[in-house]
Amino acid sequence: MSLFDPRVEKHLIADLGEVVIDEVRKHWAAVVGAMLELFGGVVLLLLVLFVPAPAWWVPVLLGGAVCVHALWRILERHTDRFVITNMRVFRVHGILSQRIATMPLARILDISVHKPIIGRILGYGHFVFESAAQEQGLREIRWVGDPDGRGLTIQRVIQQAGLRGFAGGQPLAGRPVAPEPAAYVAESTPASSYSTLGIPPRPPLPASATVDWLADAQRREGEELRRRTRGSFDPDRTPTAPIDLPR
Repeated sequence: MSLFDPRVEKHLIADLGEVVIDEVRKHWAAVVGAMLELFGGVVLLLLVLFVPAPAWWVPVLLGGAVCVHALWRILERHTDRFVITNMRVFRVHGILSQRIATMPLARILDISVHKPIIGRILGYGHFVFESAAQEQGLREIRWVGDPDGRGLTIQRVIQQAGLRGFAGGQPLAGRPVAPEPAAYVAESTPASSYSTLGIPPRPPLPASATVDWLADAQRREGEELRRRTRGSFDPDRTPTAPIDLPR
């Protein structure tokens, strides 16, 4: 079935380093109904051996239509892929016309996993994505094998991408550490490290500016205080408007 293979690699942003973390195919339980339908179509085709000769076309037509429909359903399940990368999740599906639905990791708010009773027995479930967008093309992914493991994979990728904060008070692997303020970087960081921090080097401050800044602030405060209290202040001489009190 290489002709109908979705070839998810061609949808990756390779120049930005996007790689596939997991490519999820439909669980085998998704094709059980199609396989039963195919079996029923074969049975209808075999009825041609037991019907009168003039009516041979009836089981051939019915059985052929049922078999074609069943094969289409099986092929449709085969070409439906859910892909988890280090940047996003997307779904590729379609036989003749192909459709792609994408959701960046930063927009995933919540992932719900629904496992029916038969799904818990056979090992499949359904994903429901909650996104920051009101309308989203990727909301429900059905027939996912090992839903717990795939859900943990998505959460792990989100954490490693630095979109859910810190683990244990330490930055996660691959998360860029924010640079210190320039006032501290200028004194504690060598000049060779400025290029890695992404900020221009700050010229060194004079020694007098780093030592006498407190004295200079006190001097300016004293001058402002003397300017304001240069004249004597008499509260009785404060101009006020006369007040006419009722008698």
